[in-house]
Amino acid sequence: MSSLRCQLSVSLDGFAAGPNQSLENPIGEGGMRLHQWAFATDRWRAQQGLEGGERSADSEVIDEVFAGVGAYIMGRKMFGGGDGPWDESWRGWWGENPPFHTPVFVLSHHPREPMSMEGGTTFTFVTDGIQSALEQARAAAGEQDVVIAGGATALQQYLAAGLLDELYLHIVPVLLGSGERLLDNVGDPHPRAGHGRRLGGGVTHIRVPRRSPAVNVKLGREHRHH
Repeated sequence: MSSLRCQLSVSLDGFAAGPNQSLENPIGEGGMRLHQWAFATDRWRAQQGLEGGERSADSEVIDEVFAGVGAYIMGRKMFGGGDGPWDESWRGWWGENPPFHTPVFVLSHHPREPMSMEGGTTFTFVTDGIQSALEQARAAAGEQDVVIAGGATALQQYLAAGLLDELYLHIVPVLLGSGERLLDNVGDPHPRAGHGRRLGGGVTHIRVPRRSPAVNVKLGREHRHH
């Protein structure tokens, strides 16, 4: 069975988005600072169909998170378009060629017909819960992994249900003060400590698998075992 994993950036004070999120400011005030490390890499820019960017250790992290993905799951807020019944004119934040290039399953309380986009992305809107979305995503992914693309609420639901196999956190040295906390409402999922890398720009990347026999913290190119 394919693994279910998630990778998200988080501030030092635990927020995945800043305050006052809106259609005009979907990540909230200051939220873009959480993702600048990724925007600077050549790998992220290539995934978006852009040129340029730096080839760095952070690029290697982006390589890892894009590798082996057969399907995505995301929450309604991540897809956007506001609350309530769908505005059919809303087709996501990404234009007609979204960067996923795989099936994407969107958690929603309101039905909508699937949308086929350029580049191989198909959005399917799932109204019967997180387990149904996971089953459909795994069927679409085959032997590849399913990734929760965001946002925090979608991750919280899968983490609280004990369904997440791996959480890859990118801890960014900024303080947002308020906003959407990443790890609220998850109960006690009993995660096992994993390993991380502290790379250029001060971002610490920590992979936390659901089961791991030991802690392995990687700072730069050096390994330290505790």
